[in-house]
Amino acid sequence: MKLRTKRTILIGFAFLSISAFWQMYDSITPLILKYTFGLKDTPVGAVMAIDNVLALFLLPVFGVWSDRCRTRIGKRAPFIYVGTILSAGLLLLLHVVNKPGNLPVFMIVLFLLLLSMSFYRSPAVALMPDLTPPPLRSKGNAVINLMGAVGFIYALVMIKVFGGNAEENPSYLLLFVSISALMLLSIIILAAFINENKLAKAVREECAEAGISMDPVEEKTDKGKSSGRLPAPVQRSLLFLLFSVAFWYIAYNAVTTAFSRYATEMWSIGSDYADCLLIASVAAVISYLPIGIISGKLGRKKVILAGVVTMAVSYAALFFYTSYHITAILFFLLIGIGWAAINVNSLPMVVDMCEAGDIGRFTGYYYTFSMAAQVITPIASGALLQYVSYRTLFPYSVFFMIMAFITMSCVMHGDTKPLAKGSLLEHFDAGD
Repeated sequence: MKLRTKRTILIGFAFLSISAFWQMYDSITPLILKYTFGLKDTPVGAVMAIDNVLALFLLPVFGVWSDRCRTRIGKRAPFIYVGTILSAGLLLLLHVVNKPGNLPVFMIVLFLLLLSMSFYRSPAVALMPDLTPPPLRSKGNAVINLMGAVGFIYALVMIKVFGGNAEENPSYLLLFVSISALMLLSIIILAAFINENKLAKAVREECAEAGISMDPVEEKTDKGKSSGRLPAPVQRSLLFLLFSVAFWYIAYNAVTTAFSRYATEMWSIGSDYADCLLIASVAAVISYLPIGIISGKLGRKKVILAGVVTMAVSYAALFFYTSYHITAILFFLLIGIGWAAINVNSLPMVVDMCEAGDIGRFTGYYYTFSMAAQVITPIASGALLQYVSYRTLFPYSVFFMIMAFITMSCVMHGDTKPLAKGSLLEHFDAGD
């Protein structure tokens, strides 16, 4: 059994469009709020937290809804198509209402846009596990993350070309059109090449022939049947894993959101801080596929724990840099690799603890804990920076990485048994 890489790439177009949107949203919306409507930094930050707050409540809801949905085009597809079309349209409407003095209407449209993005985020992410045998989901998630990176890069290029100078109140029409066009093109490709119902049936048959269950949790029950609830040991593993997700997002997001200020205050390097974050991002992207392959051989839990240790050691080392030195780049490179090791494997571990019919709900749980972390950590770490010292940033992240290691060590389910390979080259077989 091997990963259908071409199919996974096509499935990944849904995540590609999501990544492109959020990169544009996170970059441009604060500029509009500050320079078009004249908001101060604190209310801008509050507005930018709305999407994370909505995600806490809505992603599990829409995930469960998609689990229970049955249509002739699939259970995830209706959410993906409707959510993408609504989001693309509302993004264009956002340009229309982006005028000084029009803040209440802008906020209404922005809120509707965030709702429409929440509508299909969990279903879009759940589509890959739906259509991928459990032992191959880490490698599949690596491909999905690469597709997300493509969307991220596309948005950055469009911002550079069409973003203009924020202080001159530019028109973002061409930028919004470029993102909306990508979103619509993505679902056209998805609709043209991915028949969800047909592929779901084919994957189940393929798994049955290989003696692999699409419902790994069933293997933990006494009678081999689903009881509708997770067995107690699996519940404990899931809870420990979700807390691990929260802890490593608390650690990672603290650095990504505060490092620009830290580099300015502590290292006096100005905008050159972006080079460090870029190195980490590039290292993560390059690592996705190799880590997906390694995880299939060694197991997800071991690779995640290695990633957690790598990031903790790197954060600890960076604490001792009282000024910038070129060798700091090495630790940001290791941070990127460590984050890839965590990111590729964590979602597949979560969904491998549930039945195939609950993947959307469990995907929602994953995002609830990760989003909660991203709501909490800018406030908590920011308070330490403001009221204690900027030197607290890296120890803060080390502490929560240690917590993640402890909780992750208690996870006993959701790993994968390595598949037997005919040859070494088969690990790299990307064909259909």
